[in-house]
Amino acid sequence: MGSQESGRIITGWAAKDSSGHLSPYSYSLRETGAEDVYIKVLSCGICHTDLHQAKNDLGMSRYPMVPGHEVVGEVVEVGSNVSKFKVGDRVGVGVIVGCCRNCHPCKSEEEQYCNKKIWSYNDVYSDGNPTQGGFASNMIVDQKFAVKIPDGMEPEQAAPLLCAGLTVYSPLKHFGLNKSGLRGGIMGLGGVGHMGVKIAKAMGHHVTVISSSEKKKREALDHLGADEYVVSSNAEKMQELGDSLDYIIDTVPVFHPLEPYLPLLKLNGKLILNGVISTPLTFLTPMVMLGRKSITGSFIGSMKEAEEMLQFCQEKGVKSQIEIVKMDYINQAMERLEKNDVRYRFVVDVAGSKLDQ
Repeated sequence: MGSQESGRIITGWAAKDSSGHLSPYSYSLRETGAEDVYIKVLSCGICHTDLHQAKNDLGMSRYPMVPGHEVVGEVVEVGSNVSKFKVGDRVGVGVIVGCCRNCHPCKSEEEQYCNKKIWSYNDVYSDGNPTQGGFASNMIVDQKFAVKIPDGMEPEQAAPLLCAGLTVYSPLKHFGLNKSGLRGGIMGLGGVGHMGVKIAKAMGHHVTVISSSEKKKREALDHLGADEYVVSSNAEKMQELGDSLDYIIDTVPVFHPLEPYLPLLKLNGKLILNGVISTPLTFLTPMVMLGRKSITGSFIGSMKEAEEMLQFCQEKGVKSQIEIVKMDYINQAMERLEKNDVRYRFVVDVAGSKLDQ
C-alpha cells in the first residue's frame, strides 16, 4: 500500500454529519502502491445503502464520508506489481476494497464474507486511514478488488451491475438457481429488484414481481419483461400463486412480515433476503418446516462472480434502467431515492461533473 503522507489531494462530495447532506470535500489519497490501480472515476451508481450510511441509519457512520460503491473508472496509473490492468482500461470497483486473505472465505474466493473485509467507504484501511468512495474525481484500489469492464459496455450501464446486479446474480448461482425453466419471485422493484427481473429472465426463468401496489405493474411487464405481477394485498392472487415458486429474492429494504410470502414457495423453495433492514423480522416456524423451505441471505458477491456477472450481462444484453445525473444534483437524487422516486437507478456522471476543476 502506498504512503498517505505523500498522497495527492482530490475532490469528492461528502456527508459531514447525519443529516446526510453532501457537499464538496477535499482529501488525500495514498500514492500508488505496488498492487494498486489509480483511476479517474467516470460513473458511480447511487445505492440505497449510500442513503443509509450517509444518514447513519445503521448507527456506525464515520464523517466526513464520501459514499459510492458502484464505481466505474479509467485506469490512469498502475503499481509495479499490477498484472491485471493497464493504463486506459475501464474497471469497476464495488462494495469492498480489502480482506484478510487468510480466512476460509478468502481462501474460498468468497472474500465478501471475510470478517475483516474493508468497505469501499465508511471504513479504515489497515494503516488507519479512512476509505472513501466513488462520489469523487478519483479512487485508488488494490488490483484484487477491481474488475475489468467488458469492451462495449458503457460506464453508466456497468456501474449499477457492480452492486445491484451482483447482489442478485450471486445467490442465483450459489444456490444452483442459474438454470432455465425455474419459476422465481422478485419482491421490491427498486434498483436491485429491477436487476433481479432482468437477470432471472436472462437465465430463462418465469418471473413474478410481488409488490405492495399496482403502480409499477405496466413497467414490470412491458419494460422489464416480467411474466406476472401480483399485489401482495390481493389475497386471491396470492393464493393462486401458492406453492409455485422455486425461489423469492426479497429486496425490500424496510421492515415487512414474511408470512404472506412463505406459502408461495414450492417444497424446498428458498426465500433469499437481500434488503438491509435494521428491524428484526418474524415468521412462524411451521411455515418453513412443512415445506422444508429455507430463509437465507446473500451479500453482494465475490470478485470472481463479479467478473462472471459482467460477462453474462454483456453476452445476454442485460442493461440496467437508469437516470443519469450530475454531482450537483446528488442531494435531490438522494431525497428522491428515499421516496422511491427513480426508475430504477440513479447514476452520477462523475467525469462530466468535472470535480477536479
